[in-house]
Amino acid sequence: MKRSVATAAFALTLSLPTAAHAAAQSAAPAPVAAVVPQVLPLGVAVGALPLAVEDRTGYQRTSFRHWNAGDIPADGCNTRAEVLLAEAIVYPEIGPGCTLTGGVWWSYYDEREVTPAGALDIDHMVPLAEAWDSGASSWTAQRREAYANDQGQQASLVAVTARSNRSKADQDPAEWLPPSADALCRYGAEWTATKLRWGLAVDEAERDRLLDIAAGCRGTDVEFTPAP
Repeated sequence: MKRSVATAAFALTLSLPTAAHAAAQSAAPAPVAAVVPQVLPLGVAVGALPLAVEDRTGYQRTSFRHWNAGDIPADGCNTRAEVLLAEAIVYPEIGPGCTLTGGVWWSYYDEREVTPAGALDIDHMVPLAEAWDSGASSWTAQRREAYANDQGQQASLVAVTARSNRSKADQDPAEWLPPSADALCRYGAEWTATKLRWGLAVDEAERDRLLDIAAGCRGTDVEFTPAP
């Protein structure tokens, strides 16, 4: 009799950690599902963009804080430098204060090899003023900062020659396109991907130009991941 009681007690003791572990598992939050990139043919992607009249009322460049500490604050590099490091075709040396020495980049807008880092601009694929016109005017300051420093989608920020970036300024595809004809399909797809990622609208002239590009770029897909 005593042996049976002792055996039962021992079995209960063994079961307690298992029960506690099961309870902990049931209380743990469910894993967050990964966001899957969406892929659409360019013409279909352009058709998915909302159509709206643009309005630049109240726009100030300072409404979009950039460049911030980037995706890796501990590396001492701001967003601009992190994009340059990510896009380098010959990696630069990184000095104190994230000073970049050497390195080579490819500016696809005008098909030019560029060095040093100071000769490059980081272009917001959809310029800040255009983003404001297209829906960002209603965002919080935090979301505008996230947009201005977006490294979550490669197309959002692009290292290009200062000349091509400043020629583009805040113009949309109805007003400006890259000087290299070979860049056209990629540019149309990346512009569309950025607008879809952030839920930004297009105006009629912009949409029509993007559809014209899509007609000449059959086989080009748009890949985007909706912004958090």
